[in-house]
Amino acid sequence: MIFSETAIASFLAGFLWPLMRIGSVFVAAPIFSSRQVPVRWRAALALVITWLVMPILPPVPVVETFGHEALLITVQQVAIGVLIGFILQLVFASLVFAGQVMAYSMGLGFASMMDPQNGVQVPVVSQFYLILVTLFFLVLDGHLILIEVVVDSFATMPVAVDGLSRNTLWDFVAWSGRVFSGGLLMALPVVTALLVTNLGMGIITRAAPQLNIFAVGFPMTMMIGFVIMWATVPDLLNNFGELVNEGFQVTMRYLRIVR
Repeated sequence: MIFSETAIASFLAGFLWPLMRIGSVFVAAPIFSSRQVPVRWRAALALVITWLVMPILPPVPVVETFGHEALLITVQQVAIGVLIGFILQLVFASLVFAGQVMAYSMGLGFASMMDPQNGVQVPVVSQFYLILVTLFFLVLDGHLILIEVVVDSFATMPVAVDGLSRNTLWDFVAWSGRVFSGGLLMALPVVTALLVTNLGMGIITRAAPQLNIFAVGFPMTMMIGFVIMWATVPDLLNNFGELVNEGFQVTMRYLRIVR
């Protein structure tokens, strides 16, 4: 059996460039990019998925391996994969922001722990919500939807020199503001309840100056904060689900996927 140089280059191009896009998604997407997921597992998963979907992918251009066109195609595939994963990463970051706002309002800003996903210190409230929505995301098969979106992107945005435009990147930067608006919306019930509590504490202090407000106010603020957190968990999960759905819709709009 004789393999020509063109055939080998065509096979490598049909496997390596899709692998670049799929592997970049696993590097940037939440859960897959967690430090608890070994790099070998991520690499093995990217290789397996690329091998399975390679027969159904559109043909890729065959260019010189070390030419400038190959470099541009590689950059485009990495950029597309990072964009897909980073949009979901922003959705999860909005929940971390909401947890930080709640923690600072409750007086728990000093209680921090290591976030296993990003490797940074976050308040315990943020870590609790992050674990909760991670399980919620997996229950809703969000990881499978992510893989489906990546595979569908090869049909609407095939491997080529051109792909993401400058307007797409500016639209993504504009949408990234949803991190703050979405996080503030999820934290608003707790923040509002604690604001009313602090106003009540201020009135009590003016009415009874001899009362040690620091000994009474701090435990009461924490207790009310925990109660409101427990009561608003269903609404928070609904808001998070809507934000995840919006993230997938934005991703499909950028990739021109129509459903």
